[in-house]
Amino acid sequence: MNETTMLRVADVHTYYDTDHILQGVSLEVPRGQVVVVLGRNGVGKTTLVRSIIGLTPPRRGSITFGGREIAGLPPDQIVRLGIGLVPQGRRIFPSLTVFENLALGQRASADAGIWTLERVLELFPILAERRDAFGGTLSGGEQQMLACARALLGNPGLLLMDEPSEGLAPQRLRQLGDVIGEFRKSGLSVLLVEQKFGFALTCADYIYVLAKGEIAYSGPPDALNADRELLESLLGVAPSSLQWRKP
Repeated sequence: MNETTMLRVADVHTYYDTDHILQGVSLEVPRGQVVVVLGRNGVGKTTLVRSIIGLTPPRRGSITFGGREIAGLPPDQIVRLGIGLVPQGRRIFPSLTVFENLALGQRASADAGIWTLERVLELFPILAERRDAFGGTLSGGEQQMLACARALLGNPGLLLMDEPSEGLAPQRLRQLGDVIGEFRKSGLSVLLVEQKFGFALTCADYIYVLAKGEIAYSGPPDALNADRELLESLLGVAPSSLQWRKP
């Protein structure tokens, strides 16, 4: 494997009982880049995340992180190796305060990492302002920030983000794009699973499109945006008029 590759998924097949969800998926996440997996509902995007983090291990195929095989390892061991997760639906603890939620993300091994509590609060100042608020009282955007901050405090080398734009207002969506840009600047690798093509354009270095459990497209975002026929057939969207930028 190329030494610049942080994550490599090779010919992964994942099932739910007898349902064959991922059917030979292969992709790579280079170090320090943001890779986006796009796809419609039900094509296997969340199953891909669950396969990588160990919640639904693949029956066949290889998943390597930093050159080490992780397919079949338990989720807690995979997290300790340096993969963080921002799950779909945020999954913060509503009955705990913001700081109590953040404390759950901290580990003793993270003390020497770049993502300290102070740095996380600089990136998400609203969390400092609402430190004593219960998670369940936060807005959707604030809960997403809390989920991201909690994952960062484990100082991962790779961050998995599953549909983080879900339910966000346009202003919060722009803020999330800026935050992902800060992740890239820090050298953090990101695998972002998304439905929103326009949002993916603002932050992706490379895009894969998942369709019916298989990779149907892989390439740079601008090339996909220029192919109207492919966009409409795979994603049901027209080319985006967004200004090409990276946060």
